Amino acid sequence: MTALRIAAASTLLTLAACGQTASEPAPVIEGAWEVDSAASELSYVSIKAGEIAETNSFETLTGTVQGNGEATVEIDLASVSTGVDIRNERMREIFFNVADNPKATVTAKIDPAAFEALGVGESLDTTLDGTLSLVGVEAPFQAEVSVTRAGPDRVIAVTDKPVIVNAAQFELVDELAELQELAGLPSITPVVPVTFSIAFQR
Repeated sequence: MTALRIAAASTLLTLAACGQTASEPAPVIEGAWEVDSAASELSYVSIKAGEIAETNSFETLTGTVQGNGEATVEIDLASVSTGVDIRNERMREIFFNVADNPKATVTAKIDPAAFEALGVGESLDTTLDGTLSLVGVEAPFQAEVSVTRAGPDRVIAVTDKPVIVNAAQFELVDELAELQELAGLPSITPVVPVTFSIAFQR
């Protein structure tokens, strides 16, 4: 065995003795993370006529989490998907008015220390306090989230429970009433449960 091989073997034995490997990934708190839009989903359930529930989603999410725990996720409101073309159009033009409000923004502060020791394959449940900015109005929210380190440079955050959002919080009651009239419905519930699964890549 050459001197080089002996040195390499000695290094591996030392790392193994310390419970480490030569390819051990950097801690979660190192570096910035970006939203993987193709692997992420944000959905909500709308209820019309008091009993008909329909699942809707947004197809485009972007954002980052910085090493200091500052998290920002932007929702492309034009990417709303309800399963019906005319309903998508009405949501974009009447409810969200995407010409003036193209995006909704979620901001939150995460405690980096809580995730420092999270290893690949491990999960941690946490409560996030954040702010949702929608059509020029901001409102606080709280989300119970399970965070899983899916790979050395991949983290997935999934809601444990739905986040409840009320149209009245964002002064969208009149817009909701207009949608109800256009659709000829007796009612559209102004409160919706929201869930998400967001993948972050470093």
